[in-house]
Amino acid sequence: MEKFFKLKEHGTTVRTEITAGITTFMAMAYILMVNAGMFADPFGDGTNVLGVSYGAVYIATAISAVVGTLLIGLLSNLPLAQASGMGLNAYFVYTVCVGLGLTYANALVLVLVDGLVFVLLTVTGLRKLIFDAVPKAVKVAISAGIGLFIAFIGLQNAGIVVADASTKVNLASFNVFTGTATWDTIFPMLLTILTVFAIGAMAKLKVRGAVLWGILGGTVVYYLVGLITVPGFYETAVAPNLSSDFFGAFKAFGSESFLKVFTDGFNFSPFIQANGMGSFIVTFLTTMLAFCMVDMFDTMGTLYGACAAGHMLTKEGDVPNMNKAMLADAVATCTGAVCGTSTVTTFVESSAGVAEGGRTGLTSITTAALFFVAMFLSPVAQLIPTYACAAALIYVGVLMMGNVRNVDWGDPAAAVVGFLTVAIMPLTYNISYGIAFGLISYIFVKLFTGKVKEINAGTWIIGILFALMFFLTR
Repeated sequence: MEKFFKLKEHGTTVRTEITAGITTFMAMAYILMVNAGMFADPFGDGTNVLGVSYGAVYIATAISAVVGTLLIGLLSNLPLAQASGMGLNAYFVYTVCVGLGLTYANALVLVLVDGLVFVLLTVTGLRKLIFDAVPKAVKVAISAGIGLFIAFIGLQNAGIVVADASTKVNLASFNVFTGTATWDTIFPMLLTILTVFAIGAMAKLKVRGAVLWGILGGTVVYYLVGLITVPGFYETAVAPNLSSDFFGAFKAFGSESFLKVFTDGFNFSPFIQANGMGSFIVTFLTTMLAFCMVDMFDTMGTLYGACAAGHMLTKEGDVPNMNKAMLADAVATCTGAVCGTSTVTTFVESSAGVAEGGRTGLTSITTAALFFVAMFLSPVAQLIPTYACAAALIYVGVLMMGNVRNVDWGDPAAAVVGFLTVAIMPLTYNISYGIAFGLISYIFVKLFTGKVKEINAGTWIIGILFALMFFLTR
């Protein structure tokens, strides 16, 4: 291990690396439950819109996390971990499948293409050209917009934010005295709210794995209080989950998600018949572009942020072995598509392991080993209620919204671009629309202020593609 990972050179030990790997796993293990729940029950009402089960996606998420985390540790020797990215999974489910109407398998094709393009861009060095084509005002706002979108989804899944005929959205009723609310209906919502508070408090106290502990604690409270106070709670909430076959998740994975990208994914006939070939081409290109951009910015931002926090940047201020790390991310994304889950990316929660002293790929290997073990715990994970996972979504949204501070609100031009990027995502239930409005508004602001020469050629191309998407597909 010393010869391969160069522990002494990085000022670390085996014990420190293993501890850091455990810390990273604790910080990001929630993705297994949250991702599976989002695919199997997008709206928290038991409706399986995508046609894939919780168990199948749980195994797919675990396998892709193992592969991605192993690769980044072995190839780049960095203490980082990978899994299906929050935001990217929301884009997959709510924008591509629910919004655009593509099937689960169709969307996996886009993820596969994203991974292959990412491999090509990394090998050829073209990724920097695309990265530079997106204005800074849009880049810094993307994460914040996704965070707000994810939090909105969490609030909906918890039943806190509901549909309203006049205002479109509204707050659910908590009035148990003169209103329509009952303890049965407000108990799950209160659980979500209190779980968010608990996660925030634990994070403030620097408790390792605050999100995971919040989910587990919320689950315990859900069953204890529910069984005591809610009539018929056992039959509706517990019995279906306890009947799960231990190997059922693996069976579901084999029949519902594994290789679906090849067996069913390339059949776009229903979409073309409903929308036309022109609409399909534009939708395919712009959606794939959105996948690539969000994946690229998410990964690059996390690599820089985690390495900077651990003082691991090179003298030139670059991430060590960055190309290898990006290649690992791209291969992991292809693996995720083959297994049946959304884009795999480097997790910002890796910073937890770095803060614990992780400096080499041995940290990643430890985290990957724990994800492998967790793969066999899906029957237990299925007991996690939607309301506990909703709290995790809301808190992850809180973390991602922190990037809004990087928008230059003192510059009206940058403020308009940043605001539209952030606001359009949750308001239209579509991440790519937010990126599109940000890019297009940037181009027009530059045109109106006489600074057309500052618009990158790549920015023009991407902006025109997004404009075509609006005019030809909506």
